[in-house]
Order: sequence, then C-alpha cells, then structure tokens
Amino acid sequence: FPIPTPLSRLKVTLNSGKMAIIKSGKVVIVLAGRHAGKKAVVVKTFDDGNDDDKRFSHCLIAGIARGPRKVTRGMSKTTVEKRSRTMKPFVKYVNVRHVFPTRYVVDMDLKKAVDEADLASAERKVDVKKGLKKIFEDKYLNQKDVTSEKKATGSNYFFQKLRF
Repeated sequence: FPIPTPLSRLKVTLNSGKMAIIKSGKVVIVLAGRHAGKKAVVVKTFDDGNDDDKRFSHCLIAGIARGPRKVTRGMSKTTVEKRSRTMKPFVKYVNVRHVFPTRYVVDMDLKKAVDEADLASAERKVDVKKGLKKIFEDKYLNQKDVTSEKKATGSNYFFQKLRF
C-alpha cells in the first residue's frame, strides 16, 4: 500500500470542477509527476478540458525545475549573475487536481513566451524553454523593479526553494 508523502497531503479537491482560484499568473505547487514539489506559474487554464486527449479541467504551467543557486551579500555582481544562470525551466499541461494553488501572484507575461502550437514539436519546445529561462533570469535579477508589493512578495516566493 502507498506510503504517504508530504505532497500527497496537499491534494486539492475542487467542488464540481470549479476553478475560480486557479488563474493565469497564480503561483502553484506541482503535486504529482516528475516535477512534484516544484513551483510553477499558471499560463492558461482550460475549465472543461478539450475534445482531444484531455477531457478534464487542466492548465498549462511554466515552472522552475532547478532553481538559482544561493547568493550572499559579499558576492560580486558577475558572480550573482553566473549563479542565477543555473535555472532550468519546464513547461507542462497538468490536471488541476495535481496542482496546489498558493496565495501568491506573479506579474510575468508568459502567454507570449509560451505558445501552445510550439509545445507540439520537441525542437520548438526547447526554444520555448530557452525563452522562459531568459524571462525567469531577468525577473530574478530585477525583483526590486516590481510595481506592487503583493506581486513583489509573489516573485520572491516563486524563486525561493520550497521547504517542507
């Protein structure tokens, strides 16, 4: 029988498939699969699913598979940039029940960077991930330039390692 993990306790049960909480820009934690325990940002949601292979409510997420390395105050600017380049993004369609919405929101415009048609082929998906990496790095290095305090805390939370 399955051994309970800390992430299995976070499974969300949604009443009759309503997805009022999960909107684009919301920071979520992935609960199942290869990227379980990683943070991601919702790019687009599909409430009723589609006619093809996903007949359930799901969402397109973009997240960080490997986060930036630790930075201290004494490090030079070039060292900080070098250590932030270790980020590795991922893009994925996920069932809504396999993500845990947090209270944080990030103001990253990922709809332009992640085009659904590009995710079909492997070569174009690599290009999408490279674009995401650039967006995530810019956002990480320029966290002070955020307009609202709520989005600044969301950005700060998104780039921190999940502790559990």
